[in-house]
Amino acid sequence: LGNIGPEAGLPVMEGKAILFKEFANVDAFPICLDTQDTEEIIRTVKLIAPGFGGINLEDISAPRCVEIETRLKAELDIPVFHDDQHGTAIVVVAALINSFKLVNKSFETAKFIVSGAGAAGSSIIKLLIKMGAKNIVVNDIDGIINKDDLNSYNFLKREIGEITNPENIKGGLAEAVKGSDVFIGVSAANILSIDMVKTMNSDAIVFAMANPSPEIMPEDAIAGGAKIIGTGRSDYPNQVNNVLAFPGIFRGALDAKAKKITEEMKIAAAVGIAKLVSNEELAYDYVIPDAFDSRVSTVVANEVKRIAIEQNITRN
Repeated sequence: LGNIGPEAGLPVMEGKAILFKEFANVDAFPICLDTQDTEEIIRTVKLIAPGFGGINLEDISAPRCVEIETRLKAELDIPVFHDDQHGTAIVVVAALINSFKLVNKSFETAKFIVSGAGAAGSSIIKLLIKMGAKNIVVNDIDGIINKDDLNSYNFLKREIGEITNPENIKGGLAEAVKGSDVFIGVSAANILSIDMVKTMNSDAIVFAMANPSPEIMPEDAIAGGAKIIGTGRSDYPNQVNNVLAFPGIFRGALDAKAKKITEEMKIAAAVGIAKLVSNEELAYDYVIPDAFDSRVSTVVANEVKRIAIEQNITRN
């Protein structure tokens, strides 16, 4: 929706609070701040934090969202989680775990193209690397992020540039997509063409998640030869929806009295979500549980709680 201000954004927060309660029985309070200043946001959250068991950051644009979350995680002793970043990443990884079973590929061997270097894109990239990905190329509005241009990037793009594009290719989306196995779109509508999909490797996976209009419509991705399609929309199969992650993440963290949410928790959550689709059910149009699958939040919560105890980051 763009930058619509705190009053107009409040219904989004209210909706999120309802989802927390409905899916995981977490009492959440919608709070909108009338500021876009990084330091003011950090100070305000720290001031109100004593009354809360955790903080879910929402709808803060990149790169500020990364700095805000990093600082708050370091300066608070309760879980801080930016859902636009990590919720998306967890659900994408869950869908990929199952997709790779169908097309006989792996995180280690697949070539990934991520379109969009903002909040969601940066977190997806980091979680893919945690899962073993070796070859990720990132494209944003200015083209492929490459090592020759690192000095011209903001801190977030510089960080992405240092850990991606091992072959240091340059150009735009067409060059990035060629010879890739997985397209992950968290960017803009209608930027991936049928002809571009045709240049991907066989049994290609396309998760076009720009909402409400994806980077490519599913029927066009199929026409280009893609085998597995996912979107952020509810009217197509394989909806990559954050609601599969964030309610259970907080339920588990609160139940464990965890002080923070770690990368290992996110991976365990993704694996747990993926396992809910049995081998018998697994199909090209069903690689991830339905957004309203009531089993999901409990499984995610149990996995998060287990890891919190294993990592000894719980309160006595």
